[in-house]
Parts: sequence; structure tokens; C-alpha cells
Amino acid sequence: MTVSAPDPVHPPSARLRPASIARRLRGVEAGPLPVLLGLVLLWSFFAWQNEHFLSARNLTNLVLQIAAMGTMSVGIVLVLLLGEIDLSVGAVSGLGAAVMAVLDVQRGLGPGPSILAGVATGASIGLFQGFWFTRFRVPSFVVTLAGLLAWQGALLRVLGSTGTLNIYDPAIDGLTGIFLPPWLGWVFGAACVGIAVSGMAGLARRRARAGLSPLPKRALVWPIAVVAVLVPAVVALLNDDRGVPMALLLLLAFVAGFDGMIRRTRFGRHILAVGGNAEAARRSGIRADAVRVVVFGLSGALAACGGILAASRLLAVNQSSGGGEVLLDAIAAAVIGGTSLFGGRGTVWSALTGALVIGSISNGMDLLALPSSEKFMVTGAALLLAVTIDALAREGRPSRG
Repeated sequence: MTVSAPDPVHPPSARLRPASIARRLRGVEAGPLPVLLGLVLLWSFFAWQNEHFLSARNLTNLVLQIAAMGTMSVGIVLVLLLGEIDLSVGAVSGLGAAVMAVLDVQRGLGPGPSILAGVATGASIGLFQGFWFTRFRVPSFVVTLAGLLAWQGALLRVLGSTGTLNIYDPAIDGLTGIFLPPWLGWVFGAACVGIAVSGMAGLARRRARAGLSPLPKRALVWPIAVVAVLVPAVVALLNDDRGVPMALLLLLAFVAGFDGMIRRTRFGRHILAVGGNAEAARRSGIRADAVRVVVFGLSGALAACGGILAASRLLAVNQSSGGGEVLLDAIAAAVIGGTSLFGGRGTVWSALTGALVIGSISNGMDLLALPSSEKFMVTGAALLLAVTIDALAREGRPSRG
């Protein structure tokens, strides 16, 4: 029997040292695995502490709680892929919802035009902020920080002396108040599994047409297996309560749609190129400033969509809409989900997984009746851990010069 010689560079004792573990983290693309493992640990802990955490009713409430945050986080992911930041999304979400509520409740414009006006308000603000920082070379941090203050003032002006507007329109309330019947929920689940199978098959075909080496079978099979197990379990749980909520369909539509845009369109590749190396992208003919302006417009529109979903769930818009921890939760969800703060790396699905982590922490600690101070500290620790892992991974990559 042949005995392998010990590795003189990395002896067994050294492999377990923190420095060795850090070196192994650098340059490794772990994908969504760390955040999914973290989510499993969180759910296991809260289920152990409170038997109601994994109940059908509580998980349905969790889905409703993360719908608005996840939608706003999709826009944050797009901005982070550019290597920029948008600190105004919370205020923009409140202002977009306020415009929608005033037009529907006070002006009687109707739900459709009112919602479109609210989304257009967010998009216009995003385009304006994107133009300002690209035209005058003011850092996006400063421009959107100014926007955070200005749009909060605009929210107070739009609401006027009423302070609070209650929403009674069934179409608007139904965005988070409508649930699919059980049979339609199963149709939705089957469609998700079918999309996953066709997506992986399409990926294999595209690699073959491009002359690339085929992916390992496990890389094709395990995502399908996870979806095939997870989706029916989620549908079954939700059907045990009120059914699959419309809010979940809207969130998944945003995530899947913008993920497809990033991975399969020229504009999506331009976003990644600008975030990876703006100067190289400019020299290759990409209009980097135009890409930035459009992305900030999309971020503003998605922020308004998130604000409208939040208003639908609360059945009201008030002077604190979009305030509090809304902004920080949206940014934390994107980063914890795996999107790099340094630009050019990440997926839109990180908005969903990160929102699940943030929402689970909040929901679970509320069930345990823990104070808000502990909830903020745990969320902050999770964010710091995610950023640290991202920084370690970035150290191991060659410089993009």
C-alpha cells in the first residue's frame, strides 16, 4: 500500500489554523451556499426555541414581511453591481407610496394609474440622481444621501396635514392580501420546477454551442434537485394556511426578471463590465455613464414598488413610511445574500436569500419577544460577517487595475 508523503507547505496542523482558513476563503466563489447554510441554522435555532416559527401561518407572514424589502433589495443589487450605492431607496419608497395613495384616495384616479404614477415617481428620482452624479462627478453616496433628506421632506409635503392616508382600494390591498387557491398554488410550484429544469438544460446547450467544456453533472443536477424538493415543500406549507400569496409571485417575478436581464442581455453584461472595471468598459465602447443613469432609474422604480407593497400590507401610508430600518435592511439583504460591495460580482437572487435572512432574524426574535436592541446587533453581526467574507474573497483575486 502506498503512503502519501506529508505536504511540507500545508501540514495537517496548519490547515486548521485561522490564517490557513482565511487563505482558503480568498478567491473562492462559494455562491449561495453560505447564506443558505446560514438560513438553515437560523431556522433550526428559532424552531428549537419556538415551535410556532415553522408553522404555516408564521411562514406565510414571513413571506409577506419580506416582499417589500426584497423588491427594494433587487434595485440595491443592481446598484451594487456597478460598485455604487443608493442611500435614498427608503425615502423614495415612502414617497412613491404616498403619491400612489394621494392619487387613489384623495383624487380618485383609480388603482392602476395611481400605482403607475407612484412607480414613475421613483424612476424619475432615480434617473435624476443618476444624471447628477454622472454629470457633475459627485459621489453617488453624497447624491443619494442628499436625496434621503430631500425625498423625506417631499413625502411630508405630499401627505400634507393629514399625516396618514388609509387605503381602502381592493386592488391595491390585494397586492399582499390575495392568496392563490391550493390547486393554483401547485400549478405555480410545478411551473417553478419546470423553469429550473429548462434553465439548466438551456445553460448546457449554450455552453455546447459556444464550444465550452460541459459542466459537471452535479453542477446541473443539484440545483434542480434543490428546487424539486424545496418548492413543493413551500407550496404545501403555504397551502396549509391561506395559500401562496400574490406578494410572493410579484417578488419572484422581479427577482427572476432582473436576473435574466443581468445574465442574458447586453445591457446586463454592460452593468457587470462597468462594475468590474469602468475604464476598461469605457474603452471597449460601453457608455458607462448611460448605464449608471439607467440603473439608478431602475433602483428608484423598484424602491417605489417596494413602498407600494409595504403600503398594501399595512393598508396605509404615513409620515414614517420608508423610514426606520427600511434602508439598512434593503442594503443588508443584498450584501448578506452575496452581492459584492466592490462591484461586478453577485446575482439578483441574493436579494431574495438575503431578505429571507433579515426577515427570519426579525420574525424569529419577535416570536421570542427579544428587544429590538438585540435584533439590531444580530443583524449587524450578520452584515459584518458577510462583508468580511466578501473582502477575503476579493483579496485572492487578481487586481482589475
